[in-house]
Amino acid sequence: MMISVETALECIHKHATRLQASEVIATNDALGRTLSQDIMAPLSLPPFKQSIMDGYALCVGQSQTYKVIGEIKTGDTATQVLQPGEALRVFTGAQLPDTANAVVMQEHVTANGNTIDLKDSPKEGQHIRNIGEQIAEGTRSLTKGETLNPSAVGVLKSFGLKTISVYKQPKVSVIVTGNELVSVGTPLQPGQIYESNSQVMVSALQQKGIATEAVITVKDNLKDTEDAIKQALDTSDIVLISGGISVGDYDFVGTALHNLGVHQVFHKVLQKPGKPLYFGTTDSKYVFALPGNPAATLTCLYVYVYALIDSITGNQTVGLTRIQFPISEDFENPFGRALFLKAKLKGAEVEILNQQNSAMLLSFARADALVYIPSDCKSVKKGHLVTTVLMPSGV
Repeated sequence: MMISVETALECIHKHATRLQASEVIATNDALGRTLSQDIMAPLSLPPFKQSIMDGYALCVGQSQTYKVIGEIKTGDTATQVLQPGEALRVFTGAQLPDTANAVVMQEHVTANGNTIDLKDSPKEGQHIRNIGEQIAEGTRSLTKGETLNPSAVGVLKSFGLKTISVYKQPKVSVIVTGNELVSVGTPLQPGQIYESNSQVMVSALQQKGIATEAVITVKDNLKDTEDAIKQALDTSDIVLISGGISVGDYDFVGTALHNLGVHQVFHKVLQKPGKPLYFGTTDSKYVFALPGNPAATLTCLYVYVYALIDSITGNQTVGLTRIQFPISEDFENPFGRALFLKAKLKGAEVEILNQQNSAMLLSFARADALVYIPSDCKSVKKGHLVTTVLMPSGV
């Protein structure tokens, strides 16, 4: 019996057990990883009083004319003491002495030898970044369970941290089934196609910061299928299988999983593409059998496999980001199933792309989002808000 998308996601979350193991890695390798402990700021950012502009640091006095007593370049230590009516030539990012209480932009002064005339009266504190303005020493800067984006890695480097503690990533193996599949570089014979699903899955896992343990291609027979799955289960936390999960005479994945003692949590979801999706567990390991059509494979990986990975690695945010966007045209859903539609954000709208067939990967290459249409939604009018799943970009 088919289950709903929402029920399938609930089942995955219910069966997901967090990986407790953590490891210490180089901060340079931290992009996309999940923190296993809070990061307390070991120093304030900025760590010193800092000029935001190129210009002049002042100790504000009564006159609009200031005597320039020196210069502080970026990287210099500020040792000067300013008296009211005195100034220092400074540059963006330079340290300021405690006695400086304003910075004026160089464009707003007239220089006359060792004096400057201000065009406007300065306000105390202007163009100064104070110690700890971004974060104060000893306060929590990043939280356990956060996934590190480029900005977060930048914060860690700003603290001078060479290493950090993160949750270990699950080990994932990929199995691709099909007699018709041949490797790139092999001349195609009639009835054959080049195998691409493994690279689609490996690349999508890389976007999640996961290196694949193994990629195994098997022909459509029961023994080879069982052997491949057993090998993957022995070495991996998650096994992804592409193809062979439908009900054809040469679809052996379901039988092989049963024979190996994998507990079926669900098989078949009321959705398009990806109806034959299978999810099972055994000995704290997880198996997804994904449809063989490439676009269906990728859709299920983004929606369901990502959700499992987030759950077991302690990520605060489970699954891809979902936002509401107005749809650019009327849309009809005649299928009675939930739809994941390849789409592209255009300005303040989301546009459904052509070529939605589950075998068509090219339109996926042009998409940056999936529009989710629930199974009970028969039509959507132009301008109405639709759930838009933002796909990951880059690695």
